[in-house]
Amino acid sequence: MVVTLRFLRFLVFLVVALASACSSGPAAPDESSYVQQIEAWHAARDQQFRADKDPIPANKKATLLPIPYFPVDPNYTVAAALRLGQERPVVPMPTSTGTIRRYQRIGVLEFTFQGQSLSLGAFVPEGTREIEQLFVPFVDGTSGKQTYPAGRYLDIFPTTTGLYTIDFNKAYNPYCAYNETYECPYPPPSNRLKIEIRAGEKAPGA
Repeated sequence: MVVTLRFLRFLVFLVVALASACSSGPAAPDESSYVQQIEAWHAARDQQFRADKDPIPANKKATLLPIPYFPVDPNYTVAAALRLGQERPVVPMPTSTGTIRRYQRIGVLEFTFQGQSLSLGAFVPEGTREIEQLFVPFVDGTSGKQTYPAGRYLDIFPTTTGLYTIDFNKAYNPYCAYNETYECPYPPPSNRLKIEIRAGEKAPGA
């Protein structure tokens, strides 16, 4: 009988331990909290543009601000894996001023969105030694319609796991969208998505 009680206690302990382990994993995202977080990020960016003299000239602030955004949509946050290559090929990117900027492709972010397998190259300026963030420019089906024709950008911080979150709600326009004196690289052909990314910044004045 003693053995039976010990066995029962072990079962109870095991069930509690498993329940605790499950509950300690990633919690389901709080959608309302996420929306508020992104809206606050948008508001801070808008405030920065109002306060700083660049990139928007003073005589255009009334026309171009506030920055127009698509409604925040948690569905435009996707999990991705960074596939690293054996080398870091140099990719020349034409810019809005006609010059060429040279970037190195660190790897390719692979993800599934709207049932499609997609990828985006992740870059750093040529010669970068310590990678602090990945530059991910892209063009999509909204470019030239609801969004800036030359594409938009994402900045993604590197991880040690190779697993990433791509949040298109944080997609932003290059500064040349607001001020033609800025030099902005155009996304390479590998970063042209055929689907519409209806998230992030819209075209200025939209």
